[in-house]
Amino acid sequence: MRTILITGATDGLGKELARRLAAAGDRVIVHGRDPERVRRARERAGGLTEGILADLSELRQVERMASEVLDRFDRLDVLVNNAGVGGGRPFSGRQESADGIELRFAVNYLAGYHLTRRLIPLLVASAPSRVVNVASAGQQAIDFADPMLTEGYGRQRAYSQSKLAQIMFTFDLAEELAGTGVTVNALHPATFMNTSMVREAMVPPISSVGQGAEAVLRLVDELDGVTGRYFDQRRESRADVQAYDLEARKRLRHLSDDLVRRALS
Repeated sequence: MRTILITGATDGLGKELARRLAAAGDRVIVHGRDPERVRRARERAGGLTEGILADLSELRQVERMASEVLDRFDRLDVLVNNAGVGGGRPFSGRQESADGIELRFAVNYLAGYHLTRRLIPLLVASAPSRVVNVASAGQQAIDFADPMLTEGYGRQRAYSQSKLAQIMFTFDLAEELAGTGVTVNALHPATFMNTSMVREAMVPPISSVGQGAEAVLRLVDELDGVTGRYFDQRRESRADVQAYDLEARKRLRHLSDDLVRRALS
């Protein structure tokens, strides 16, 4: 029996993944912010599930969540970094996390970055294991002169750079963990799925959550040994050019580590 942690598992894609994986016999750790929503998601999933609570917009809660996973579970076969904040309502302004970090960068990327790094020892001990980062085809290069977008903010720009950061981390971590038995891949699951995130942005859905789940499950269940790749749904694809820029990835690592250090100090 595999143990699988899914962040953002109380709604949309994460909720459907939890249901399908629990039905297949996996032990699923259902993450969410609200205890009642976690309870309902577990009830819907059936099977063997566990709940875990954390608001990923605050890095101290991410830190606490990682420690709880390490304390409660003796293995972790799959980590699905799915939780995220969409572009938001049209004309919505810039928002910051509890740590003063641009909100979409904080939730969509930095929380998963820190959570994954803290869980690497358990993933390596459980190998062969997998990290799946749910990113997007919407990607935009990070402006390292203003990564928090204090000037010229745009909600889609904020979302797109956070998703590219996920992919850059995917490529870096895959190289770092080569030979350990841990694979790391990212994907765009489906375009404008019928989720609350898409509805909030007032965009007509054109894909189902089921379609997105099938693409994610392919990386969870299949493609043994494949690592350091970006997939557009079920097809291997190319990410934004910045994802292949080694210097840009190095700058992102340093920025990420500095933001985490300051938030936890």
